[in-house]
Amino acid sequence: MTLSPLPVIRLLPKTKPQAIRRGYPWVYFNEVVTDRRTRSLAPGTIAVLEDAERSPLALVAVNPNSKIIGRVLDGPDAAHPDQDWFATRLRKAQSLRDRVFPTPFYRLVHAEADGLPGVIIDRFGDTAVIQPNAAWADVLLEDLAAALADVTGVTTILKNAGGRGRSLEGLDDVDAVLLGDAPDAALPVEMNGATYMADLLGGQKTGLFFDQRPNHAFAAQLARDARVLDVFSHVGGFGLAALAGGAMQTHCVDGSEAALALATEGARKMGAEDKLTTTKGDAFDVLTALGDENTHFELVVCDPPSFAPSHKAREAGLRAYERIARLSAPLVAEDGFLVLCSCSHAVDLTAFTGACLRGIGRAGRRAQLIHTGQAGPDHPLLPQLAESGYLKALFFRL
Repeated sequence: MTLSPLPVIRLLPKTKPQAIRRGYPWVYFNEVVTDRRTRSLAPGTIAVLEDAERSPLALVAVNPNSKIIGRVLDGPDAAHPDQDWFATRLRKAQSLRDRVFPTPFYRLVHAEADGLPGVIIDRFGDTAVIQPNAAWADVLLEDLAAALADVTGVTTILKNAGGRGRSLEGLDDVDAVLLGDAPDAALPVEMNGATYMADLLGGQKTGLFFDQRPNHAFAAQLARDARVLDVFSHVGGFGLAALAGGAMQTHCVDGSEAALALATEGARKMGAEDKLTTTKGDAFDVLTALGDENTHFELVVCDPPSFAPSHKAREAGLRAYERIARLSAPLVAEDGFLVLCSCSHAVDLTAFTGACLRGIGRAGRRAQLIHTGQAGPDHPLLPQLAESGYLKALFFRL
């Protein structure tokens, strides 16, 4: 047998290799032999993972400074990733999106589910934004960017270093332009008949949340002739979709003045600026004030940031989701609709639904659950990794 030139990390005898063999993509620090040699590996090192009997299991990216010490990249006999290796993965990801979407505006790479652990790539026409949220992707970023340009033909590639995962990996928060010129203004993106303005440099995450696209579309069906309240609206996600669906009026609430300005600009490009109003403020305070004013809407949507970004925050997150439901339910007109969303991977669908129903019940309302939504097909779920199915959208009729 030819020995691999790559370093080796080895599972502890107590660690069963079955999960890795069945497709689980992570190896935790407490599952491997962490001797001096392993601890001295540079973050981003490519290594071979062996079981306790020294049988090769997988090619992994190693970061001794992370709780996830190994991320599975390929089979144990695969070569060190290079530009061609990235191109193969990117072509596979591109083929799925080409089949589903008529225009090149989508998440191109959804991390582990697309075979590139910790890597997020969103595409905005001729521009792509990479979030390399794992050390190995930072180390090999030049090859990744070159393959991305070759496979997709994009002329601008931006590095976004704002992902929470980068801090957990011990990485910097420095953004960069990897190819071409950075856009000097927000880019218009059309989805579900609405126009969104994506700030790729100063906006949240990569500038736009593509994951809610199918849920925006379902909400738009409920919005005809309705008064709509979109809380935690960012750049007008549900609110602009509602206007495209024939809403009478939409009110967007967010803590960011810049995001609300982009929502207003999107409405203007749609010719619906007179139907959009905004409030900058804390969502809980605004919901409380609207309740005190006895204001009602036919459609209310609450799409907050993650209230439970880790398992440690799970219980506090569930209480926050219950509070959101309790405050928003009284604002829904009789036979109107309430949409409650969670992007917390630490809160599963059953727990989230329970929190929402407790809040709705505490508000004195009764609910029919008419639809349960998740992320779109450009955010595929890796069945072995529950965290990849993070997004939940519950549509209630009250």
